[in-house]
Amino acid sequence: MLTIAELEIADPPQPWREAGFVVGEDGAAQVGGVRLRFAGRERGRGIVGWSLGGLPEAWAAGDLDGVPTSRAADAPAATELPAEHPNGVTVIDHVVLLSPDLHRTRAALAALGALGAGERRVRDGQLGGAPVRQVFYRFGEVVLEVVGAPDAAGEGPSSLWGVTFTVADIDAAAALLGERTAPVKDAVQPGRRITTVRHRDLGMSVRTALISAPVRRATR
Repeated sequence: MLTIAELEIADPPQPWREAGFVVGEDGAAQVGGVRLRFAGRERGRGIVGWSLGGLPEAWAAGDLDGVPTSRAADAPAATELPAEHPNGVTVIDHVVLLSPDLHRTRAALAALGALGAGERRVRDGQLGGAPVRQVFYRFGEVVLEVVGAPDAAGEGPSSLWGVTFTVADIDAAAALLGERTAPVKDAVQPGRRITTVRHRDLGMSVRTALISAPVRRATR
């Protein structure tokens, strides 16, 4: 099964510490099974690459539809850090990948279908009045949400656009960050609540949201 082992983020560590993440001296944070490696502004802005577990040994470091991609075995070992972050973040809920050519991106991911990267769900909607299609995949504990216009065929690369983190207490997380978060509201997912982090106010270059944990259904 494919998993997301690491996200490389072109930010210095301090803004993420101010957002309530525990970042080690090596400039990395551990969120669930995913390592966040803060590479600094010299790498650009945003999420500039990722490491995937479950890729075959023959995989050479390259790109996945334009996203710089390496095997997890080629990445540094996970940082030994406390499991809890002051903001209450426990795991990554989902990572958003923007595609200029949804057909091309889906074909690239379909090529990894034997490794467990099959499509789980497709949803059509609108963004700013324009049609948009969301295609969902499961990469271990993390959902990959691929977003693009249904019929667009742009030539540029896909890009890792943003991250939504699950928190133990959404109200406590919002209180910790204060005016640097938007008001908490109901999420699209039934029974869950979400807030958007005003990442630029913190000096972060990654669009970030915090969401409450999934509602557990009672079992008989």
